[in-house]
Amino acid sequence: MIPPEFDYHAPTTLNDAVALLAQLGDDAKILAGGHSLLPMMKLRFAEPAHLVDLNRIPQLRGIREEAGLIKIGAMTVENAILDSDLLKEKASLLPKAVKWIADPQVRNRGTIGGDIAHGDPANDHPAIAMALDATFVLHGPEGERKVKAVDFFQGTYMTDMAANEILTEIQFAPLAKNTGCAYVKLKRKTGDWATAAAAVVLQMSQGKVSMVRIGLTNVADTAIRATKAEELLLGKALTDETLSQVASAIQAACSPAEDLRGDAEYKTAMAGEMTKRALLDAASQIS
Repeated sequence: MIPPEFDYHAPTTLNDAVALLAQLGDDAKILAGGHSLLPMMKLRFAEPAHLVDLNRIPQLRGIREEAGLIKIGAMTVENAILDSDLLKEKASLLPKAVKWIADPQVRNRGTIGGDIAHGDPANDHPAIAMALDATFVLHGPEGERKVKAVDFFQGTYMTDMAANEILTEIQFAPLAKNTGCAYVKLKRKTGDWATAAAAVVLQMSQGKVSMVRIGLTNVADTAIRATKAEELLLGKALTDETLSQVASAIQAACSPAEDLRGDAEYKTAMAGEMTKRALLDAASQIS
């Protein structure tokens, strides 16, 4: 299908983009990579009168380490994350996970910020951001504010970002040495969304879990942080019994919607299985 008519705007500075959103109000939508918004427009699920394209704002791109944090511009494309030496060294969960996202064509255009801001529970970066304990930087008419990833997602396609705000940056601490991490995703084919997926960041001491963060993809109306499963793991070895208990805790946290990728029972079971595999993968990286 063909989308309805709209006016196109391409600001070159962040301040200009924020001013446009304030001026245009609810009739405007932000265009990042376009892989989520444009298909919805073609199907007439979204009919914005104005598109504000962020691709000509260079300050929204880039990956750097600054003041003890890794900072990724929201308009940074997936392939840049995949190829980043800084991330491979200090936050390898991201380049590992990006290999599971879509396909090379999409990764050349799709952005980390667009994936997050869309608020789709099937998108990968929300759960990954939770496992990294990330913070999102938002910029609006009143200036800048920061929101933790665990507080940002409020429902399917619903986030804490106001209509006149722009997600500008993702921030998180580098992973400590001897930290294991993994993203394990069950999907039907290359390029598909997850049936269920789990992101894990793990530290162990004397064979027992000393720190763990678990983010889950597409098993609720938002990505979720599996805090009860994390609490259960602390101080324990990754035995079969412990992993079985973790899987049960994960399943109790799930409330997935049925879709073409599976019914609720199957998705819930797979969330537990993906988490067990991610924990074992992460643990295998720790010497």
